[in-house]
Amino acid sequence: MSSSEPRKTETIPQWKREEVEELVEFLERYSSVGVVGVTGIPSRQLQAMRRDLHGNAELRMSRNTLSARALEEVDDGLEELVDHVTGEVGLIGTNDNPFGLFKQLEASKTPAPINAGEVAPNDIVIPEGDTGVDPGPFVGELQQAGADARIQDGSIQVLSDSTVLEEGEVVDDTLAGVLTELGVEPKEVGLDLKAVFSEGVLFEPDELAIDVDQYRSDIQSAAAAGRNVSVNAAYPTTRTAGALLGKAAGEAKSVGLQAAIEDEELMPDLVSRADAQLRALAATIDDEEALPEELQGAEAPSQPATDADEDEQTDDEDTEAEADAEEPDDDDDDEGDAGEGLGAMFG
Repeated sequence: MSSSEPRKTETIPQWKREEVEELVEFLERYSSVGVVGVTGIPSRQLQAMRRDLHGNAELRMSRNTLSARALEEVDDGLEELVDHVTGEVGLIGTNDNPFGLFKQLEASKTPAPINAGEVAPNDIVIPEGDTGVDPGPFVGELQQAGADARIQDGSIQVLSDSTVLEEGEVVDDTLAGVLTELGVEPKEVGLDLKAVFSEGVLFEPDELAIDVDQYRSDIQSAAAAGRNVSVNAAYPTTRTAGALLGKAAGEAKSVGLQAAIEDEELMPDLVSRADAQLRALAATIDDEEALPEELQGAEAPSQPATDADEDEQTDDEDTEAEADAEEPDDDDDDEGDAGEGLGAMFG
């Protein structure tokens, strides 16, 4: 063809254009879009997985070239998924967050047998125990596969857990037959999330495989530590203002009790403490005739409880922060009340 001849433009069939348009519409419906591998999933099982996803996510199958074209047309960062559109894959969309999608897909996977020629996804172990197979040629097949097998007590038994294939190695015909006979299903079948794009961020599986309970516990611990720092540093926030006021009220009341300030709020505690001290002193005097009648035979009372001993906290989280922040006082009576005592004492 000479350079002077006009270049011919490739004609895209109408059905392909319509398919790309439908894929673009599909991608724009969801806040999170991912690429999932469907290799080795029988069509019937794939349809069942689609039904299970209904209401939470939607799976869309198409040719890889058309899926890639749709991702590029939508743009908005979705073109980053194009590199993951290889092999047998489909597109998945959801309005759930990527972590929830990953957790759902992992939970939906089911054990399945492995065929000759497939690569072991993990170490394949034949467990110790009775195989339930009568003595015969099968014991030789087990031994050939690498299992510690013997004939004992009228059946073929595996004497110890036997690793017969390591992760990444290829399953041969003999091992595939042995595993099928024993009912060992060493692989999981399900939608394998390769990547998901959400809110401008591309997530890969290792970033989504987190322990949600541990993550929640770490956040709670960090929040409690932050409140503790705030209370100890006397830095008021909406979460710690109550604890700080309670702590200040308690400290003010402790000062008032130690200084024996004659205040209406403190009088019951002061009188109670003085009475206890008097009875304790009377209990140490051996000559009862030296004591007033009402103190004869007095025993040292246990330290009376005061209003300051009561815990006024109702918020569990603030209670934890306040308990961590406060230093123990020498006198149990010196523990704090709340803001009412502080206001009454100092106007």
